[in-house]
Amino acid sequence: MSPSLSGRVELGAKGGATTVRSLRKHASLYLMILPALLFFVVFTYYPLVLGVDISLQDFHIIGTRAFVGLQNYVTVLTDPTFWAVLQNTVILGAGILVLGFIAPIVVALSLNEVIHTVAKKTAQMVIYIPHLFSWVVVGGIWIYLLSPDDGLVNIALQALGAHPINFLADGTWARLVMILTAVWKDVGFNCILYLAAIVGISPSLYEAARIDGANRWHQVRYVTLPQLVPTMKVVLMLMVMGVLRTFDQIYIMRNAAIEPKVDVLMTYVFDKGITEFQMGVASAASILVLIMTLALTMVVRKVIRYDED
Repeated sequence: MSPSLSGRVELGAKGGATTVRSLRKHASLYLMILPALLFFVVFTYYPLVLGVDISLQDFHIIGTRAFVGLQNYVTVLTDPTFWAVLQNTVILGAGILVLGFIAPIVVALSLNEVIHTVAKKTAQMVIYIPHLFSWVVVGGIWIYLLSPDDGLVNIALQALGAHPINFLADGTWARLVMILTAVWKDVGFNCILYLAAIVGISPSLYEAARIDGANRWHQVRYVTLPQLVPTMKVVLMLMVMGVLRTFDQIYIMRNAAIEPKVDVLMTYVFDKGITEFQMGVASAASILVLIMTLALTMVVRKVIRYDED
């Protein structure tokens, strides 16, 4: 055996021994993480593989399941309804993404200026509570508040001399309602993230800014906001990953009058799979949503340079 080959074999043997020692040393940690790995395998990756398999079949619960290849994907991509709901998803998603990203920052900066501790904590609690409710509760509340007959919003409009508006029967108003209610529900959660990040900013930075003559606005602009950039990136990534998967809100708040304007990709998947029982087509649509979400996430991650911090 040549000396070089002998050295490589010896090095490999040492590496293997080191790996075995490491496994033995951290065996308890691997056992602790095993349930989490099993959870993801059973409830995430197995259903994903099964979904891909179903998307390639003419799926029936009972009977034969003929392999149709990419026919289900062709059916989805040539369906005008799919492109209509994709347009709705982009419009609603863009509105939620922009307003939902800006609103928590403004609220967090405003709450940070509140000096009275009790008032500050009370405001945080009031803003955060809607995030704890399911969309069944939140949707019901807003459907009642926006009712054209006895809804609080239309009562206020009539008191001001305006005509009542049927918000959930007009497509344009309905889209605006969907965007604003989605932002309203989650603004408290993201606001808490920003407040936690603000608390972690070193007071010495503000002290140095005051010594340089910076007023309160300058401190916010040149100290607070730059220090919040890492948190902004995290919040933006979380929002982007969920922007194409909106379902609960639309399903609860939609009706026949506004469905063409508010139905999104996931309601399309639901309707195809549950209502029309075209499981192969629904699975193909869901895989396309997954691919688009992955692509969008990768693009945004690259644009905002997420990994540089």
